[in-house]
Amino acid sequence: MMKKHLVFAVVPFLALGCGEDLKDENGDGIADGVREPDSVTVVTPANPKGTVSGQVLGTNLSALGDVSVEMTIGSSDEPVAATTDAKGNFEFKDVPAGAQVLLTFSKGGYATLRASSTVPSSAGNVPINNGNASFGPITLAKLDGTMNFLVVRPDGRPAAAVKATLEATPAGSIVLFNNDNTTQVVSTVVVEAESDAQGLLTFRGIPSATELARLDNGNGRYKLYVSPMDVDTNGIPETGGFFREYYGSEVVANSTTRLIPLPFTRPSGAALNVESSNVGSLRGATDTDPLGNMVRPGDPIHLFFNQPVQPNSMLARLTDESGRESLSLNVAVSNHGYSATLTPSAPLVDGREYNVDLRAVSAEGGSLFTRTGFFFAGDPASARAVTIQEIRYQETSTSSTQINPGERIYITFSSPIARTYGASAYVQVFFDANIADASATSINDISDVPGELGNPVGFDLFIDEPFAPLPTRTPAETAPFAITASNYSSRYSFIYNGSFPLSPNNLRIHVSFDKLASRSSGSTNGVYESVWGQPITSNLTASSVATQPVPAQ
Repeated sequence: MMKKHLVFAVVPFLALGCGEDLKDENGDGIADGVREPDSVTVVTPANPKGTVSGQVLGTNLSALGDVSVEMTIGSSDEPVAATTDAKGNFEFKDVPAGAQVLLTFSKGGYATLRASSTVPSSAGNVPINNGNASFGPITLAKLDGTMNFLVVRPDGRPAAAVKATLEATPAGSIVLFNNDNTTQVVSTVVVEAESDAQGLLTFRGIPSATELARLDNGNGRYKLYVSPMDVDTNGIPETGGFFREYYGSEVVANSTTRLIPLPFTRPSGAALNVESSNVGSLRGATDTDPLGNMVRPGDPIHLFFNQPVQPNSMLARLTDESGRESLSLNVAVSNHGYSATLTPSAPLVDGREYNVDLRAVSAEGGSLFTRTGFFFAGDPASARAVTIQEIRYQETSTSSTQINPGERIYITFSSPIARTYGASAYVQVFFDANIADASATSINDISDVPGELGNPVGFDLFIDEPFAPLPTRTPAETAPFAITASNYSSRYSFIYNGSFPLSPNNLRIHVSFDKLASRSSGSTNGVYESVWGQPITSNLTASSVATQPVPAQ
């Protein structure tokens, strides 16, 4: 039987010399002196090292010597320093492979630049010097520029003592290798200044327009931030601030002093307006929800303007829903014209509707603000039941003391009500039975006449929101100012179209909210509701019809 023998041999690195003895004094298996390096620990080091190097130039691409370069490795708080030579070159050796490094470049009279990169993980491996993080070329902008701005207040006067900041960006550039990109580069110059008595702002020690025009492919630019004016340091600015960008190339083409017109505290052209109020209708025509227009008796009306008003220009008038008279109102402007309170001299009556008329002139540009709104007195959290407060008919003859066919009958509720939006049905009104045909000489049946209680058909009750008081004379009285409709009203009315006159004495009228007559085919009846949003479903009854006399001549 034949035996197979496996022979293993460890063969060291051998090099044949021409008759010379081969030596391996360090015992690493590499003959000494045959090749460089002759040590395994150098060829494959335990802690591989690399280098960081680059070149620093001006924006005109001339070399910058004596530039201070500080390198921070990882999270180390002890930077390593170097200085560029006459050709702008620098180098850091023995930087750990894979380390993140932050370099800060600075030189007197030039912008500072910061950039980060990573030393390749291949540092120290064969071939040698393959682990270099290269920064460059790097350009730094020279800080020998000056820019002037002239700041003007909205009224055309010089804006003195205005603080401003000019930011030049980028103030340097860099080309990074190792798959890095310029988003890791920060180089911005920020300079602050304050305008003099003539409104002149001067920024010194910034990159000139020519320097910026060379950077970022011609997109180097200035960013100007002008703070709002607060001359009396009371926290209420007299003007708004200002911001604008200027490209370096734009400034090179036109290097004149630039005019900065400060806006009013609000954007230029904005008209005076009420931005917030506890009375929604004073904010705008769409804020008509009654709960958003409810003021608790004893509380003032609060107004907050989008710009200050001239205190002496503020005019406010108040009247109740009837519009018969102006009610006394105290006006107080505060917060340097940005807010005002309107306080009725007499307490508001719970559940009543009021109308308010405003007029004010802006302290910024003089725009005129006028608005008429409405509100309801009451607590939004405490709904009140609705009752009939009064019934009154309008007499059309000086010789009559009875309700004649064709005359209007007003029903006043204890608080404003409205049909729900979209409802097409109207509440029905009925008289007591055997009243409408009381003077008939023939049959006198109960509920045989439309409008009698028990008849399925009554009189439609329509909203009669007052825009002027009921007339008592000729010419008729007018409201103190034009009243804005709220579409909620305490006053409703209907036309009596019966066949016979009625005596108003002891006449009982029923408002039947359970009998809503629809006047639109296929529509829903809907409901009536109070200003508190409560549905009204109970029928209301009242007697004692008062007489509204014929207006006196």
